[in-house]
Amino acid sequence: MDVIEAAAARLRDAQTQGVPCEPVRTLIGDSDVAAAYEVQRINNALRLAEGGVVVGQKIGLTSLAVQKQLGVDQPDFGLLFADTEVKNGGGVRASEILQPKAEAEIAFVMKHDLTGDITLERAKAAIDYAVGAIEIVGSRVLNWDIRITDTVADNASASHFVLGDVRQDVNELDLAAVKMQLKKNGEVVSEGMGAACMGNPLFALVWLAQTFADLGTPLKAGDIVLSGALGPMCAGEAGDTFVAEIDGFGAVAFSFEG
Repeated sequence: MDVIEAAAARLRDAQTQGVPCEPVRTLIGDSDVAAAYEVQRINNALRLAEGGVVVGQKIGLTSLAVQKQLGVDQPDFGLLFADTEVKNGGGVRASEILQPKAEAEIAFVMKHDLTGDITLERAKAAIDYAVGAIEIVGSRVLNWDIRITDTVADNASASHFVLGDVRQDVNELDLAAVKMQLKKNGEVVSEGMGAACMGNPLFALVWLAQTFADLGTPLKAGDIVLSGALGPMCAGEAGDTFVAEIDGFGAVAFSFEG
């Protein structure tokens, strides 16, 4: 527990001081995912104790290429907090986020709780609607020098998120086939499609729902779930504007403010 507490403190200090830290794998190793989730739990519990409100979850490592890069065979997850939502078309100070990057994805808002054995059909039936989204990720770890334990400990590199305004019924779209373009200051910097997220964003949701059900903390009605990137993430800084366009979901946009 000493190294776990030290890893949690290292990440907290990086966020508080605004200075990225050395990888926490130097403390907890590069393969002990359970220890990394304990680090995440400690820091998220402190945020809750300070008045933070959890509004959902994010799924990371949904790209097979990224999983291979980090030597893992499954995604990871982190928590989303209410004070990290950026309104569509709004802005967030770049200085609030360490080493910020943006990625486009599909978000689900849940209509029902999900417990027990989670099938694709049950997961779809539990969704209220889907929207396009931009996740603004950040890393407390210097130069994004991360392995699986670093990103899990760091709340899956979560920071802020933006939800689009166009709500879709998941039964009316082929989410694996939707195409995405992410533009930075009007220039396309990332392209992809739904299949880039574990073959289908719904498969990512099923994984998360089953994982949380097994942990005894099932997804709840009203939860927001960011399902994972549809294409490569792109770094940003103060003055940059990002716009994600996803088939059927309209545009989702935000700006990094000074």
